[in-house]
Amino acid sequence: MTEHYDALETRSPEEREADLFARLPKLIAAAVAAPAYAERLRGIDPASVTSRAALARLPVLRKADLPALQKQALPFGGFVSAAPGSFGRLFTSPGPIFEPEGTAADAWNAARGLHAAGFRPGDIVLNTLSYHLTPGGFIMDSAARAIGCAVIPAGPGNTEQQMEVISAYRPNAYAGTPDFLKILIEAADARGVDISSIKRAVVSGAAFPPSLQAWVKERGIDAYQLYATADVGVIAYETPAREGMVLNENLIVEIVRPGTGDPVPEGEVGEVVITNLDPHHPQIRLAVGDLTAVLPRRSACGRSNTRIRGWMGRADQTAKIKGMFVRPEQVAEIAKRHAEIAKLRLVVGRANETDTMTLKAEIYAEPAGLVDAVSSTLQQVTKLKGAVEILPLGALPNDGKVIADERPVG
Repeated sequence: MTEHYDALETRSPEEREADLFARLPKLIAAAVAAPAYAERLRGIDPASVTSRAALARLPVLRKADLPALQKQALPFGGFVSAAPGSFGRLFTSPGPIFEPEGTAADAWNAARGLHAAGFRPGDIVLNTLSYHLTPGGFIMDSAARAIGCAVIPAGPGNTEQQMEVISAYRPNAYAGTPDFLKILIEAADARGVDISSIKRAVVSGAAFPPSLQAWVKERGIDAYQLYATADVGVIAYETPAREGMVLNENLIVEIVRPGTGDPVPEGEVGEVVITNLDPHHPQIRLAVGDLTAVLPRRSACGRSNTRIRGWMGRADQTAKIKGMFVRPEQVAEIAKRHAEIAKLRLVVGRANETDTMTLKAEIYAEPAGLVDAVSSTLQQVTKLKGAVEILPLGALPNDGKVIADERPVG
C-alpha cells in the first residue's frame, strides 16, 4: 500500500464535490422509498438537490430524536426501506438507537483512517472496543481486516487476560479508547509485562487531551484519533500531518448553527450534519449532536478533503430556566425575526436565588428601539423575560455555544 489509501484521497476538491453532488439525487430517491423520509421530504424533487445550497433547504434529522421516532416504528423508525435481514449485523446503542451494518467488507468506511495511522497488511491489531450489541468493535475489526491485518477481538476489560494475549501474539497495533490504552500500559507496568510490541494505535470514543497524547507518545506508541459515530461510522480521521482531522470520503458534511439547519461560515464552530451516500442505508442531513469547525487550507499530508478541528463538545445546549426549557432553536428563531442580528448567545445565570438570562447580540446595525424589540421577541419565543445586551461584530467567542449556562453547580 502507498502513503494514501486510494486515489479518492488526493483528487481535487472540485472533483470530489462534483462527484458527491452528482450522486446525491439518486441517494435521495432511494431514501424516499422509506416512509419516514417520504414524509419528511414530501414535495422535494430529488433531481433538484445538486448543490450545498439545495441540500441546506432540506430538513435536519436529529440523532437525539431517533429513540422516540424508532419506538413508534421499530426498528429503524421508518427511515430504512431495506428489510433488516438484508444487512450484515444489527446493533443497538444507548438511547436505545437501532443501527444496521451493511454487507461490505469495510461497511463503516474506517479502513482509510487506520491506514492513515500506519496500519498495514500483516499487522496484528489488539481491538479493545466492545463487540457486544454496539458496533464499535466491528467498526475497527472490519477496517483492520480490510487492510489485511490480523485482529485480536479482545474487547474492553479483563486486563489479566489482555496481558496473556499480548504476550502470546505480540500485537504491534492497538484499537480502542485512549482511556483503556492508558489502563493497559499501567497494568503492564504493575505486572512487569512487556507490551512494547505495540507501536501504533487508533483511538476513539473518548477525549484524547494533549497531556494523555504526550504520555502515550513517551511510551513509544504513535496514536491517531478517529472521529466516528455508531450510526454513520468514521466521519473524520487524524493523519501524520497532525493538523486537525480529514473528512472521510463518500460523506457530505455540513457545519450548521446549533438548533438549526443553517450552515455557518467557514471556521465558525457549529453542529456536525452528515449526509451519508450509502444507498442501502441513506442518511439525509443527520445532525449527530457534536460541535466542530472547518479548518482552512489542505492538509500537509497530501489528502485534499476538508479538515475539521475534531470533536469540540456537544451541540445540545438545552437549559431549564425558571422551570421552562429553552432550546437553541428558540434562540435561532429570535435571530430570524431581526435582520440586524448577526449572532446570538443566551447566557443563563443566577442572582438573588433566581435564574437570570441575558441575550447577547452581535449586530450589523442598531436602529432605534432595537433592544426593546428584541426583548419583546425573547419573551414571546421563550415565555420568559430577560435582558438584552448589544455587542459589536466579533465580540462573542467562536465556540459554538448558543446557550451558555453559567449558573454555579451545587
